[in-house]
Amino acid sequence: MKNKKETQNQKQSKAYSSYAVYSAIAFQMIAIIAGGTYLGTLLDDYFNTSKPILTAGISLFSVLIAIFVAIRQFLSNSKKDE
Repeated sequence: MKNKKETQNQKQSKAYSSYAVYSAIAFQMIAIIAGGTYLGTLLDDYFNTSKPILTAGISLFSVLIAIFVAIRQFLSNSKKDE
């Protein structure tokens, strides 16, 4: 009886751990994209561009970086689970 309860607790703990890891990845992606967009607006203001070209370019680049980082972490986590 005790082993069954310990197994259920371990499964529940693993589920919460996975939830925490994937939530952290989501917040990390949000931070990378927000930081890139903020940097783009600062550079557009500094260089007085007529259109927000730097904001668009840097925010697009930050989205690509965020996707790359997320995929790398997903692969790293899947290797740990094996």
